Amino acid sequence: MPVVRDLRLLSRLRYFRRLLYVRLLSQGADGVFQVALAAYVVFSPEKQTSAAAVASAMAVLLLPYSLVGPFAGVLLDRWRRRQVFVYGNLLRALLAATTAGLIIGHVPDWLFYVSALCVTAVNRFVLAGLSAALPRVVDAECLVLANSVSPTAGTLAATAGGGLALGVRLLASGSDAAVVLLGALLYLCASLASLSLAPGLLGPDRHPARPHLGTALTGTARELASAVRHLAAPRRREAAWALVAMTLMRFCYGALLVLLLMLCRYALSDTPDEGLRLLGPALGLSGAGFFAAAVVTPWAAGRLGPGRWIVACSGTAAVLVPALGLPFTTAPLLAAAFVLGVITQGAKIATDTVVQAGVDDGFRGRVFSVYDVLFNVAFVGAAGVAALILPPDGRSTVLVVLVALVYGGIAAFLARFERQRAGSEEERCFT
Repeated sequence: MPVVRDLRLLSRLRYFRRLLYVRLLSQGADGVFQVALAAYVVFSPEKQTSAAAVASAMAVLLLPYSLVGPFAGVLLDRWRRRQVFVYGNLLRALLAATTAGLIIGHVPDWLFYVSALCVTAVNRFVLAGLSAALPRVVDAECLVLANSVSPTAGTLAATAGGGLALGVRLLASGSDAAVVLLGALLYLCASLASLSLAPGLLGPDRHPARPHLGTALTGTARELASAVRHLAAPRRREAAWALVAMTLMRFCYGALLVLLLMLCRYALSDTPDEGLRLLGPALGLSGAGFFAAAVVTPWAAGRLGPGRWIVACSGTAAVLVPALGLPFTTAPLLAAAFVLGVITQGAKIATDTVVQAGVDDGFRGRVFSVYDVLFNVAFVGAAGVAALILPPDGRSTVLVVLVALVYGGIAAFLARFERQRAGSEEERCFT
């Protein structure tokens, strides 16, 4: 596999290897904690789970990325990154252990959510710091390779952590606290692994002209606003509409995920453990769809163009979502999980390409920060809408049809826009 070959090449770099250990342990712990949180909220036998509870859990997992993310870099440029990994993972270990204690103590849900929210908020600093530290441990000619391998390995570690959490939960007779404590142990291991790196190795270098923190935070907000204005310019309309389309598709994916969770918990299973066993393959097939999209999209987008590939993805979803979703039975839903993985990730890869090509280089980082915020807020918003629509067992024809209509609207609008854009390009060629 290319990833294995690349890892072998980079593993010769001692400090990259140590930084990768920190990433693997940290993101593996994230996978454990996230599955533990979902299992406690959705699949605990003593809890009568509602779609509102699922929406709350999604907000806990994703809102810190949306709200803290754009400003994390301002603080990371002021703190030693190695210390962020040491103390950030140590803090998460303590908070995760506290969360396990709250689960055992059967405290009110809001207190549990506050503790879990603190764990995921710290996560944003650690992940951003891992990316920012890479140029300090690899040579310039290996940086692209490291940027490809390191996040991929982290994603695999998070997936493995999620699988480990499911296995531990089943072996521990449904003990969510035991799974959370496993996450706490992995966070502690990540903190200890960070000690193998010298305090000043990962930067940042001290700069005497660094602005005051308040000024830097205010400036970040202004820069994000300037990125939105940059996108609104007429000649960047393709990138702006691709971003809007991807935000709506992320909304659809989030709404269908909540529906899937509720169906696995109630309509398609008799016990919470049975529902959790059904959810595992569904998420695995969705992940396989993401991988398939990475293989198919370069060819499809090359033949059709990125914009038309997004149209094809959304149009396919508009047809297949009701066809596979409305029976509300296991086999079609598992097929839908794979299809939606391909469609969602395929559209995202194409959107990334359109935005990268259509945005000026000096604004690209800020535009992708806006993209990240929209991506996660849409997911949380979808969970909130689903909570208002879904019945207790998750069988909602209204939600499935609504999502199909949104997909269809995206396809129709972008197809019209692509035709107009192609016509404008032809006119310019003849003038």
